[in-house]
Amino acid sequence: MERSLAIKCPSVHYHLAGTKKVQQELARPGPEILEKFLSRGAVKAVQDVFTGLYSLDMNEEGDRAIEMAMANPNDYVLKPQREGGGNNIYGEDVKNYLEKIANTEERSAWILMDRIHPPMQKNYMVRPNLAKPIYTDVVSELGIFGVIIGDKNSIVMNEQVGHMLRTKLSSANEGGVAAGLGALDSVFLVDA
Repeated sequence: MERSLAIKCPSVHYHLAGTKKVQQELARPGPEILEKFLSRGAVKAVQDVFTGLYSLDMNEEGDRAIEMAMANPNDYVLKPQREGGGNNIYGEDVKNYLEKIANTEERSAWILMDRIHPPMQKNYMVRPNLAKPIYTDVVSELGIFGVIIGDKNSIVMNEQVGHMLRTKLSSANEGGVAAGLGALDSVFLVDA
């Protein structure tokens, strides 16, 4: 299929770039990997926004990651190679799940990620199953949409084309809008 001239959305190259395992490799400390794709000046700027992503492969590095997570399970999230909500593992469940898979090849299908604790704020949550809006603690996640058109030799277009803001209860782990765990929101910018 990749040899055909038909437009694939995404191509296998760009689809693989979005997988957890590739993200884990790109987030490794040091500039060696990223310098294959970015200028030296851009590497630091990109690495400054990375969070820790750790391999759980059957080696010393994977063993160290499991030890870190077992010691402080609330500091990490276990993520499989799946998209969509409801597949990640949080909190004490991280430790319990790792105890089950620590000595099996299954652990290589997962990555361990530093848990991100976004700033909390007060806002109204409007949901279809609520009788009226509730004023509560929420956290938000801004997603940026991009368009990239190219082939293995050149990129014709690579632009940011929009955004989506998801907001969820601060107590919720997952935040999928379609799954009913989060809500679409609007950005409101103020001078600070």
